[in-house]
Amino acid sequence: MRLDQPRVELRPRSPWEAMELGTALVRTHARAIWLPWLLVTLPVFAVVNAIGWFTGLLPWMGLAMWWLKPVFDRIPLFVLSQSLFGEAPGVRATLAAQRTWAWRAMPAYLTWRRLGPTRALYLPVDLLEGGANPGPRRRVIGGSVRGTAFLSTLVCIGFEAALLFGAYALVMVFVPVEFMSESARAMWALLTEEPPPWVHLAGNAVAWLAVSLIEPFYVGAGFGLYLDRRTQIEGWDIEIAFRRMRRRLQALLPLLLVACVLGLSMPKAAQAQQAPTTPADAAPTPTPKHAPKPAAKTDNKKSSATQPPTLPMVFPQVQDPARFDKAVERAYADPLLSPKRTDKHWERRKPAKPGEPRKPGKFPAIFGKIIAAIGEYGLWLLAALLVGLVVVSHRQWWPWLRGIAPPPRSAATPVASEPHLSPDALPDDIAGAARQLWQDGRKRRALALLYRASVAGMVARTGAVLVPGATEAECLRAARGLRDQEDRDAFGRMVRVWQYAAYAERLPDDGDFEGLLAGLGGRFGWAA
Repeated sequence: MRLDQPRVELRPRSPWEAMELGTALVRTHARAIWLPWLLVTLPVFAVVNAIGWFTGLLPWMGLAMWWLKPVFDRIPLFVLSQSLFGEAPGVRATLAAQRTWAWRAMPAYLTWRRLGPTRALYLPVDLLEGGANPGPRRRVIGGSVRGTAFLSTLVCIGFEAALLFGAYALVMVFVPVEFMSESARAMWALLTEEPPPWVHLAGNAVAWLAVSLIEPFYVGAGFGLYLDRRTQIEGWDIEIAFRRMRRRLQALLPLLLVACVLGLSMPKAAQAQQAPTTPADAAPTPTPKHAPKPAAKTDNKKSSATQPPTLPMVFPQVQDPARFDKAVERAYADPLLSPKRTDKHWERRKPAKPGEPRKPGKFPAIFGKIIAAIGEYGLWLLAALLVGLVVVSHRQWWPWLRGIAPPPRSAATPVASEPHLSPDALPDDIAGAARQLWQDGRKRRALALLYRASVAGMVARTGAVLVPGATEAECLRAARGLRDQEDRDAFGRMVRVWQYAAYAERLPDDGDFEGLLAGLGGRFGWAA
């Protein structure tokens, strides 16, 4: 990790500022994130939904794509981590890294950690740091931002849900106002009453688009919180400042050496200029034996006192210590550097004296007596209940206890199957019987007869086995085995007419009934 080349300003931030930093990084490197995301997730989406289409599990494929989100989260996390202290990786480098990078932590994030509310915060710990025993590091990184990470998860879930339901509501924008009620009912029936496969596929596609739009921002917010915690714990901002200072001093080192050499040589030059000159041929003056020696220390002090200060010559700008102390005080007064917290707690008005035993209050004693009474009498009530059960059930256990065979069981009442599952209950002339019931005013009985006959014909052609009490949705699912599309359409029309009549009290008119009777008779071989 090259701390000397950060692309952002690493400093202590509040949790919300850290999340904003992560989302800003995602916006900055949008192309490097979303292009590999689409190239990876789109083929996976196609394969998963193709499997669901052929296996009949298409409604569950959206959940499968949602469950695989930790695997896809490696893409934005890889790009953000590489671009923080260097250039953003290219598309090929990102795709190549997905084959081998950080797969060791995926089994945990696809099983017991999948529903963790702080996944975005702990993903960098497990994927970027690695190593054994990451639990203590996760607890340290979590610290005071665990609640913020949980709130970010809730916010992103809300955004995804808003996009999903907004896309569904967008369909109703294109419906004219005069047809709004009918279209709403038809849309609701399409979504709830055995929707076709393309409806599930469209829903999965909308969910995938919502996740693709929101998930990188979710990972970026967690990465921003992770960076802020590492900065606060390890002092990255201080280390970066010292590294920058070292680079500046290294650039000024030659000048400092020259200045030091000049500073050391200047006092000698000054002394040479102040010394009196004597002619070369002048004879030295004899010094008496008892003459006093010159005071060397006094001369040195005088010469040093006459020298100008050399500090301004080396450092052109000398800071005032008082101003520096005030700047330090202002820095320490910053709430981000010295946060303060107010704790409130209750204290007794009359605190107990030290060494005096504390007397229990009246309420705990009364509460204990109530619990004891409930426990005592509750046990007696439980014992009485057990005795009563034994007495009531003596007919079942008494013969067994005496070694007598159990009494013969009464014959079970045969379960009556649904009328539409029994082809024997149908009349020989189905069309004539239905038309007679319709003319007699028993229209629901006529539609019920046609529905039972249609189900019987469908079962005979497909060989499907319907359970007793099969619903209309189960019958429609079994009707997929009909070979002809016209047969499936005719059966679906009959089911819809029967549902409108049975649940909405909407009966067809005489013309629609005759058309329905003729269509069903032509498809299922009745004489209409």
